[in-house]
Amino acid sequence: MPRFAANLTMMYPDMPFLDRFEAAAKDGFKAVEYLFPYAYPAAELAARLKGNGLQQVLFNMPPGGLTKDEMVTGWDRGLRGTACLPGREAEFRTGLAWALEYAEALDCPRVHTVVGVRPEGLSAQQADQTLIANLKWAAQEAAKAGRDLMLEPINTRNIPGFHLQRQDHAHAILEAVGADNVKVQMDLFHCQIVEGDLSTKISQYLPTGRVGHFQFADVPARHEPGSGELNWDHLFALIDRISAETGWNGWVGCEYIPADTTSDGTSRGLAWMQKYRA
Repeated sequence: MPRFAANLTMMYPDMPFLDRFEAAAKDGFKAVEYLFPYAYPAAELAARLKGNGLQQVLFNMPPGGLTKDEMVTGWDRGLRGTACLPGREAEFRTGLAWALEYAEALDCPRVHTVVGVRPEGLSAQQADQTLIANLKWAAQEAAKAGRDLMLEPINTRNIPGFHLQRQDHAHAILEAVGADNVKVQMDLFHCQIVEGDLSTKISQYLPTGRVGHFQFADVPARHEPGSGELNWDHLFALIDRISAETGWNGWVGCEYIPADTTSDGTSRGLAWMQKYRA
């Protein structure tokens, strides 16, 4: 069975964020992920993890800003990452430093480096050059801290203009960076919207050792499995089989918006997961 991690940014929307740790543990999750930890003291988050027997497996570095207040509010102000943006290197470096502090406190092995939206007038080649240079520097910093960095292709329906959209592009960037601790965060929701052919993509890229983390949601509405067009029994079995053949032991993040957002709706919606626990 894939090792599922609850995404606390999207799941359990009917309760305060800090209460979602206990809810996920009660529903049987052993690990969690979310977008950003920075609005909360690291010690408080670490206590929630420990108190509920949970492992932190992923979070994002700040989406931009130089001060802590700017970094905390950046996503709500429309920032979507700085890794590919020339002239924003100081923000990228400042954000990574703060992310690595949290990763240490939360014992989190991987951090997502949000690539960013490519502005009009910036060529794809220029964005790639900036992204590669930033990641080469960041890989060294993360290696000192014993962390992996994730690179995620995201569809432009959800984030218009996002620079990194395809799996082959992400893997080409990894090749240019040349660091073992920089890997692809393969989100099957985004991949299906942009490319489709998920079975082939999983079979092509998972055996390379360069996929560090999976995420998923059903398409098109980004709800739980069984709500859309994808055959999750097949896809999860494929990940299981290739994992057994290659020794991959990563996590699969449930980054979906529950179809039922009322009280206890997330828990009721987890009926899809019961078959994988049997």
